[in-house]
Amino acid sequence: MTGAPGLARDFALGYYAGNRRTGSIAVVRRQGGKTTVQRIAVAPASRARPDRLPVFIGLTEDRRVILLDPERREIRLQERFPVDAFPAHIYADPRSGRNWYMNDGDKETGNDTLNCGDTGSSVTVVENPASAEAKFLATICVGRGHHQTVFTYPSKAFPDTPARAWVTNLVDGTISVIGNDPADPASYLTVVATINLCQPEREEVTEPFVPNKAFPHGLVHSPLTGRLYALSNGYGTIAVIDPRTAAIERRMDFKGHSNLFISPDGRYVIGRGVDRKRDPEHVIARLTALDLTDGTVTDQADLPDIYIEKYFYNAEGTKLYLNTGKSGSEAQQANIRANVLVVIDLTALPQIRVAREVPLERSTGSVCYAAVDGRTALVFAADPQMGTVTAIDGESDDVLETVRVMPGTDHSRIWTLAG
Repeated sequence: MTGAPGLARDFALGYYAGNRRTGSIAVVRRQGGKTTVQRIAVAPASRARPDRLPVFIGLTEDRRVILLDPERREIRLQERFPVDAFPAHIYADPRSGRNWYMNDGDKETGNDTLNCGDTGSSVTVVENPASAEAKFLATICVGRGHHQTVFTYPSKAFPDTPARAWVTNLVDGTISVIGNDPADPASYLTVVATINLCQPEREEVTEPFVPNKAFPHGLVHSPLTGRLYALSNGYGTIAVIDPRTAAIERRMDFKGHSNLFISPDGRYVIGRGVDRKRDPEHVIARLTALDLTDGTVTDQADLPDIYIEKYFYNAEGTKLYLNTGKSGSEAQQANIRANVLVVIDLTALPQIRVAREVPLERSTGSVCYAAVDGRTALVFAADPQMGTVTAIDGESDDVLETVRVMPGTDHSRIWTLAG
């Protein structure tokens, strides 16, 4: 356990580590100037089929494990963590106490055969996911492939925007539109529309079809324009969607990007890309800023020897934290810097400014933060290969403390806990 003096604020974190087959959980807590690590007891593997493995939901207030039984569609609480419990990809609905858990289906077909047969994969919705009151709401069949989810709600500027969840389906090339208003039981947690992202002129066909080569990955909603922006990686275009009608209004060229990040004010989209061809010994990450008010590119930044994986905002929406990983040829990976957390200053838009590269020991994993009165006090970054979590000052981005949590592994996830 290393770090600088001055880390006085109490916090509690959940830390999952695993190799995508087995895993374990610990609670990292700082109280009264002392940081402790408590491992959650493990239970034997469930030995269930891959599509029936228990889904890890979270920890209760008293640190019991919350699990979803996908076959019985029910929540259970227990003291020990099954080592083969599956930590599904999560999207938290920002205006409710509901989390949406992504199921990409089996590797061969992309189908959730348990819930959807051969028609597609699924998403599962759980209410109060960090509480003993956790409640299973629904498992909803959507399209095939990896999913991303964005939520829309009525706003002052666009009061007729519907409360919906928008789920991209990578393999099918579609977006599933799901009702998300409990006051509308006819549509709530039901697929109300499917948007086909196919561009026939890029497929050498005359009519849209599914599955297609749109490969959607990158979906954001702008509160400024009231529109959704869906990146079709296969075409190098962005589809602009009116959430009131689920209709594609127009498309914008945006080649060379594999994900989108939205500025909190909704004016700018930042595209993430990577160049592996320019230099046989160096991977180059690319960030491109696009002004949604007029569709112009305002800036582009190249980051040599960086490969960007996931993104995380701070509480104020003034910083974008980008974790890094490995990609490219053997020669390129020998030079890549996978142990830095890249901090983008969103207040500098329309220019892209790298405010800092925060060094970790070996790798970067997930990121979360602790906020006080809407301001980020601490940022936490996991290093899965070292099995550590690093506390970072939310204002200066200085490293304050690094805590060894458990042995290193391939994958980690951290999140803040109450108390």
